[in-house]
Formats: sequence, C-alpha cells, structure tokens
Amino acid sequence: MVSAPALVIGAPASGSGKTTIATGLIGALREAAHRVAPFKVGPDFIDPGYHGLAAGRPGRNLDPVLVGEDLIGPLYRHGSDDADIAVIEGVMGLFDGRIDERAITPARGSTAQVAELLGAPVILVVDARGQSQSIGAVLQGFSTFHRGVRIAGVILNRVGSPRHELVLRQACDGAGVPVLGAIPRHDELSVPARHLGLVTAVEHGERAHSAVAAMTAMIARHVDLAAVVALAGSRVDVAPWAPEQAVGDRVPGDPVVAMAAGRAFSFGYTEHAEVLRAAGAQVVEFDPLREGLPAQSAALVLPGGFPEHYLTELSANTELRAQIQALADRGPVQAECGGLAYLMDELDGHPMCGVLPGTASFTPRLTLGYRDAVAVADSSLHRAGERVVGHEFHRTTVEFSGDRERAWVFRGPGSEPVYDGAIRGGVHASYLHTHAAAQPRSVARFVSHAAALTKLAG
Repeated sequence: MVSAPALVIGAPASGSGKTTIATGLIGALREAAHRVAPFKVGPDFIDPGYHGLAAGRPGRNLDPVLVGEDLIGPLYRHGSDDADIAVIEGVMGLFDGRIDERAITPARGSTAQVAELLGAPVILVVDARGQSQSIGAVLQGFSTFHRGVRIAGVILNRVGSPRHELVLRQACDGAGVPVLGAIPRHDELSVPARHLGLVTAVEHGERAHSAVAAMTAMIARHVDLAAVVALAGSRVDVAPWAPEQAVGDRVPGDPVVAMAAGRAFSFGYTEHAEVLRAAGAQVVEFDPLREGLPAQSAALVLPGGFPEHYLTELSANTELRAQIQALADRGPVQAECGGLAYLMDELDGHPMCGVLPGTASFTPRLTLGYRDAVAVADSSLHRAGERVVGHEFHRTTVEFSGDRERAWVFRGPGSEPVYDGAIRGGVHASYLHTHAAAQPRSVARFVSHAAALTKLAG
C-alpha cells in the first residue's frame, strides 16, 4: 500500500512560526497544483481551520495520546488517500509531548513521535532572531538527538537582513542541514499569526482568508517548493481507517443528529461527523447564533468553542434554547466543554439553555491537559467503567445546583479523584474533548439512542 508522501513541520520551541510556515506551505503547494492533505499534531482545534482554508479540504488531527499509536497510520491514510502530498504541522517543540513519569523519547504525543510513526521527514522551522552561527549547534543537536527522526531541512524564519541570511546559511551548511527557505521579518504577518492562536478561522471570516493568502504568498516567494516536495516521504503500509468498519453494524432509521457549528461552536474533529454518518445518522449542522434546531432532530451534539464570546446572541435565541430543553427531555445530547457551559442555566449572568441546573462563568485561569478518565455511570454514550483519554482546554468553570450523575472521574495532580461533567437522562456533558475515532462504538450507541427516539416519534 503506497501512502501519500508527507512533510512534518517542526520547531525547537513554541512561537517559532510553525503555523504561519505550515499554513503558507499548504497554500503555496495547492497553488502549484498539488492536492495537499493538511494535518496537525495534537488536540488543537484552531490551526486545522486555517489549514483547511489553505488546502480547500478539512484539516485533521493526529494525536497518539487521544487515539493511540496504532491509529495514527490508518488515520493518516484515511485523510491523505486522494492527496499528492501531506503537510503535518507539529506541536510545541519537536520532542515535547505529554509529561510522563518515565523518560520516554520521543515523548508521547510529540511531533517527533508522529514523524517516527509515519516515517516522514521533518522540516525544522527556526526563529533566527538573536542568533547567527549558533544555529549550527541547534541543528546538529536536533539532528542527532533521536535516530528515528530525520531532520531533512530547515526553514529560517524572521531573518533580519541579507547578511544575516548569509551567515545563517553558512552555519546550516556546516551542520549538514539544507536550507529550504529564508523568511524575512515581516510586520504584516505578525497580526494574523497572533490571531491564529486566539481566534478561529470561522470567526475571522474574510480576515482569515486574507491572512492565509498573505502566508501563501510569503512562502511561495521565499521557499524552494521543488526542493520541499522532493524531500517528502512516508512509510505507512497499513490500510486506511474506515469509519464504517470502526462502528460495526449500521443503526437503522437514519435519525437526524443536529451538530452545532459556526463561530461559537467550532471545536470538533472532522472524523466525528464521519463516524456519526457511518453509524447511520443524518448529520445536519446549524449555527446556534442565528438558527433553530434542524427539522426532525433526534439528537444533539454541542462541541466546544467560545460561547462565552457570544453571550448576547446565544441568550437572545430563545426559540433554540427552548427547543434544546425539549430535546434534552427525551433524546440524547452530547456536550463538550463550551457545549457544557451552554447547557447550564446561566453563563456569566446570561440565560442559557437551562438543561443542567447551575451556572457557568469565565475565569482567567486556563485548565489544560490530557486526562485518563473512567465513565462513572451508564449514559447515552458510554457504559459505566469504560476508559477514555480526553483533553481539557477551557477558561470557564461550572457550579451545579441540582441532582445529576457525574460523567467522568480521573486523577488530579495529587492523585486525588477529580469528577467532571454531568449525566442527566440522555444528556452527557463534560469538559473533556474526546476523539470519535478512538470511541466509535460509543458514537454508535449515541446514534442508537437517537434512532429509538425517531422510531417512537414515527
């Protein structure tokens, strides 16, 4: 089985410019008539949105922590099967990953681990500010740190002058790492690049398109695309992941599963809708800022996002809030992170759906990290005792005021049990983001509950 050749865009540290370079490279390759499959290492929801704009197809994630090492190759094949080349943006520094008590190299969930699993070369993006000959030591260190990871080239970012570029190139040659491009410091890219980490592509609208176009033009002008393409490769010899095989038997009845989307709820993985459809659902997206539930909705998925930034609009859509209350009384609802906050009585003093009694509020504190969680009770998604790996990323907190079963339990920093979320009837709501490819049978269970509701209604 021949897989599409791949390039992994890594860096010595966060803030080196990976997202700008990767997004611009995806766009420039597309303009050069390549069919590009875009990927992001880790649980990021924002960068894939920009990758998707540049590629003209959905951005996908490769996260060995969330889905397991064995699924990385199949998911890569699934997402790149009809592509000429894949561009995979890394996360943090090249060898940075999940903090583990054991000294594992490369770290679980790191860019290096994904590159090694795929047998793909790494192009290192190095922020050249404040250094010249020292870049040779950086490249030599990264090139020899782990033999399973191959540094195939370097893109110099934020180069100060032609003389600066000359010295940098000499140092790279001395380290035996070819220079594929040199990007000058450019103020016009500083604002869009900063927005990539803060504002989703769907929120940014035309500004996102303009940012991607600027990145594309910059890479096309300063990077040797032919040399980049010549370096691409991979050693993935497994069959593509197939959602139909993952879920097993299709649920009869074609229930309508409404999936919130748009500016307030954009934190979802591409494979989620694919698994829902494979299980037998009709997935219909809608925008809670301005629309009601789709006709004949038998279930609801509320992904994460930034509902706290759209409180007035969400609260003003009283018809939708009433519809969600009614659906939650009889059918399955899955809510993650921002979706959980939306189901509460209030979010920062604004009336929300009132499905879960209590309040949610925005805080300055960021909660971030992977969680090894166990289902506390049976629900429309999971059976009690089922284990999942999830990821938290939020600045809100919730205070429940009514009876509910807890959704998850996991170990806290001091090994004390931490309980998260709520189960109430068919509602399963929590802060944990999970990946549908890792729990396809849970998705099928959810669709089965929706089909039962559809049958009763019919």
